[in-house]
Amino acid sequence: MGTQKPRILPWLISQLDMGQLEGVAWVDANRTRFRIPWKHRLRQDTQQEDFRIFQAWAEVSGAYNPERDKPDPPTWKRNFRSALNRKDVLRVAEDRSKDPLDPHKVYEFVTPGVRDFPESDTSPDTNDRGSTSDTPADILEELLGDMVLASVPDGGPSGLAVASEHPPQLLLSPSVDIIAPSPNQTPLENPLRQLLVIEEGWEFEVTAFYRGRQVFQQAVFCPGGLRLVGSEAANSTLSGQPMLLPDPGMALTDKGATSFVRRVLSSLGGGLALWRAGQQLCARRLGHCHTYWAMGEELLPDGAHGPDGEVPKDWEGVVFNLGPFVADLIAFIEGSKRSPRYTLWFCIGESWPRDQPWTKKLVMVKVVPTCLRALLDMARVGGASSLETTMDLHISNSHPLSLTSDQYKAYLQDLTEDMDF
Repeated sequence: MGTQKPRILPWLISQLDMGQLEGVAWVDANRTRFRIPWKHRLRQDTQQEDFRIFQAWAEVSGAYNPERDKPDPPTWKRNFRSALNRKDVLRVAEDRSKDPLDPHKVYEFVTPGVRDFPESDTSPDTNDRGSTSDTPADILEELLGDMVLASVPDGGPSGLAVASEHPPQLLLSPSVDIIAPSPNQTPLENPLRQLLVIEEGWEFEVTAFYRGRQVFQQAVFCPGGLRLVGSEAANSTLSGQPMLLPDPGMALTDKGATSFVRRVLSSLGGGLALWRAGQQLCARRLGHCHTYWAMGEELLPDGAHGPDGEVPKDWEGVVFNLGPFVADLIAFIEGSKRSPRYTLWFCIGESWPRDQPWTKKLVMVKVVPTCLRALLDMARVGGASSLETTMDLHISNSHPLSLTSDQYKAYLQDLTEDMDF
């Protein structure tokens, strides 16, 4: 015989009505808004009581048995949050999770009559993984319940990764299709979380310019990173997929400029390496050619303030961090900040083009992580518009994943909390 699996909204309403969990309470007389304690577990003042609501849902939903399972507050919290994020009748009205004295979130019911939902499913559970009436989203949530954010094994690059005994097959890699839900289904569990999975590489669009003239462009999916090289004789034993920059004689008519560009390319040696390490992109030069880098617009580099740094030769240098990008993206959606930058520009063999046309430089290379471009394009489509606006998330050539602006923002906020852990 199976057991009935409760729905989270009727269960949560009953907890709010009883008022027995500290910090879990209605905040208005009409009982349309309620608060949930939302303290980061890494805070020094964290207590077990701060995760009581998440543990209670884990127990009643069958995801956690105190007599059998090891306590896992991050998973409890993540599953609780994901379950609420999938409910169209709910939205986050106030996010005060960063409040130093009383971190919490205020949720609001946006659909009348929500309190009349049935108390539970009538479909019995057929096994430990879910009930026969579970949607693919429910099943995926339970699979993701097994996931833990863990350090990469010794010898691997630094950063955070999502480890799971049964990893879900929903990928955000530009070379892998996104599963599109049917019109009658709730969107799948946060599709943006795959950005945290270190095993999944990113696709990079690489464009090279000689004296301002575009001579090369290629999009490549390289889980082990890439290396910009100037010769086919470059060391092939080094990690990273080599990308050969073309000979300038095919594009330049100025013999002097052609000669200088060839000297730059010959000095690349093992190449300019770029790879992903957790939430970061790192770069390192493997030859004698000095290289400067900066974050710029996709159409042109920023020559007003100089480079953000020089690519180091003897160690890895961080040139991009996903965390600030997602935070700036949320602020952009809310209308409080300009769009975040994601395009890397490299000036190879010369100083950065400060206060001068970048088109005068011998070799400039632009690198665009295509998944970040897609995230920003989606934010631009939705912007700060009404919640009824739907946007299509095109990460690859697969079917788009249609989300409302509010759903997209919730997924981004969900992603930032995973990065916090």
